[in-house]
Amino acid sequence: MKIAIGNDHAGTEYKLAIVGLLKSLQIEVQNYGTDGSDSVDYPDFVHPVASDVATNKVDKGIIICGSGNGASMTANKHQKVRCALCWTKEIVQLAREHNDANILSLPARFISLPQALEMVKTFLETEFEGGRHERRIEKIPCS
Repeated sequence: MKIAIGNDHAGTEYKLAIVGLLKSLQIEVQNYGTDGSDSVDYPDFVHPVASDVATNKVDKGIIICGSGNGASMTANKHQKVRCALCWTKEIVQLAREHNDANILSLPARFISLPQALEMVKTFLETEFEGGRHERRIEKIPCS
């Protein structure tokens, strides 16, 4: 499995911990995020993640910013991306099962680091249910 990850300055600590988790699980990581705390613009780090997901260069993506909103809005501009802004592992599970979310957006300023790591595990372990949900997903893209 290969995961692309991107973050702004608000998500650096979380990104570093998540990368450690992913590597411990033998998952290859493409890191597009900043490693510093200086203010940066999240679209610069989110667009490459979304592009890699949309073109199947990676299996999934994880993006992190302060609220998760800006990062999610940016990622969802890409066709074939279904980015879910989540703040509990239960929402992550539903986003995977019902929406086949392929990017997880985390709000670093509103969840704890242990919560974020649990959410990432749930994102990786939960399968898409298909069935009636497949029909709905096919209706998402605009023509």
